[in-house]
Amino acid sequence: MAKKGKAVDARHYDVIVAPHITEKATLLSEHNAVVFKVAGDATKPEIKAAVEALFNVSVTGVNTMVQKGKTKRWKGTPYTRSDVKKAVVTLKEGQSIDVTTGI
Repeated sequence: MAKKGKAVDARHYDVIVAPHITEKATLLSEHNAVVFKVAGDATKPEIKAAVEALFNVSVTGVNTMVQKGKTKRWKGTPYTRSDVKKAVVTLKEGQSIDVTTGI
């Protein structure tokens, strides 16, 4: 599963939380990019190492963003959704990741 020479560390599973599947993320897949929800304290080099180790692909770039939680109301009581950190991972030409399957 993992590349030879690149060990799958337990931290890799903590860095990548889940794939982020939306219409925009699907459109990005046409440009060799995949969107993941990642841990809030994850750095770009950690995200790159985790994706390369878990999915056996070469990563050319990682862009991150933090989506701030919205304020909502439930039965008249306000609450705030959690902040979510997302990473847009660009893959080397010709490579892809099927996000519908698990790791």
